[in-house]
Amino acid sequence: MLKFVKHHMETITGIEVYPLISLLIFFIFFVMLFFWVITAKKEYIKKVSEIPLETNQNSTEL
Repeated sequence: MLKFVKHHMETITGIEVYPLISLLIFFIFFVMLFFWVITAKKEYIKKVSEIPLETNQNSTEL
């Protein structure tokens, strides 16, 4: 089964660009996520982290 798929993948022209695009999307997503985590306000992080512990308050307040 793998030989069948591999053979057809090799015959498609330009297929080598798709793994590069996937890697770039993956890398850019995690760099942006890391940047957001570093620049996030500590008050916001604390407030969001306490949401699961709240029982009597309205959970829509942020």
